[in-house]
Amino acid sequence: MIPFNRPFVSGHEFEYVSAAIGARKHCGDGEFTKRCHELIRDRLGFRKPLLTTSCTGALEMSALLLNISEGDEVILPSYTFVSTANAFLLRGAHLMFADSRSEEPNIDAAEVERLLTPRTRAVCVVHYAGVACDMDRIVKLAGSVGAAVVEDAAQAICSSYRGEPLGSIGTFGAFSFHETKNISCGEGGFLAVNNSTYDSMAEVVREKGTNRSAFFRGQVDKYGWVSLGSSYLPSDLLAAFLLAQLESVDAIQRERLRVWEAYRSRLSNLSRDGKVRLPTLPDYATNNAHMFYLVCASAEERDRLIKWLRSEGISAAFHYQSLHASLYFAGRYQGPPLQNADRYSDCLVRLPLFPELKDEEIDRVCEAVERFYAG
Repeated sequence: MIPFNRPFVSGHEFEYVSAAIGARKHCGDGEFTKRCHELIRDRLGFRKPLLTTSCTGALEMSALLLNISEGDEVILPSYTFVSTANAFLLRGAHLMFADSRSEEPNIDAAEVERLLTPRTRAVCVVHYAGVACDMDRIVKLAGSVGAAVVEDAAQAICSSYRGEPLGSIGTFGAFSFHETKNISCGEGGFLAVNNSTYDSMAEVVREKGTNRSAFFRGQVDKYGWVSLGSSYLPSDLLAAFLLAQLESVDAIQRERLRVWEAYRSRLSNLSRDGKVRLPTLPDYATNNAHMFYLVCASAEERDRLIKWLRSEGISAAFHYQSLHASLYFAGRYQGPPLQNADRYSDCLVRLPLFPELKDEEIDRVCEAVERFYAG
């Protein structure tokens, strides 16, 4: 069976985790956490990164830092993972679900404009598959009502919008280092703090609402409870594993792009014949090869394709189910149909993609897809 994903391991993970164990400093913000912060800042271009236990935690931090509260409106895509919604719903926000673009799954800026009101406190965009949303337009729209922009950049490491790293454009960017992501440590993430106004408070929120970070820098003589917060620090053992991944980012990206480009080249004939749709890249976006997907004609075709690929020894997967139509939220949703979000929920199939996927395995996947559509 060709797996859907296989986490990359450079080899240095074992060395660094052993060193972290030997250092007897296993909790958060140790030496390896600091080294990760330096690398993310200096090599990837983020002014103040803070490692977190997950992208979910980073999103929750953004909601706390923006003081989202009961009745505030937050615009977000329906076609996303539940963490994007939970982070704001936990603060009492009223969720305003937006449709995707017809050309690709990202949030439609026209939908953001439709949903804006004086009560809008934040617009949360999701850079699906590491492809940038229309950030100039969205930032301008959000600014017209004084709303913040939060970037859910879980899939977007090493990708950019008009030369700017995704996750560095809004007030905050939230990233994932889950094992399915380009760079991983099993479970983890980071919050990019892009506005210096929030620098100190971001550290407080991350440290359970205390000024512990300032204490360890010698800026206060004792630390205590100064704000709302929670425990968002990952262990330094995870940071040690992550450092090896970050140091290998160029090699990882090179191999992922090799796989992505091979899929696009091989399957482009199916797209030209109108049998499936392949990923599209707007001219303002780069590609970090987070995923390669096909958009089928119907849910029934999607299910048959996934079943066919499994019979051929290939693991493929569908993706998000529209949150506005979910079992949890459907009874609360009062807006119009979100046809594009529902279409991607019904029709999108993700193909195996990881750095160690061999050329002959890519051929097997492509041949199986071609035979399915030739039948």
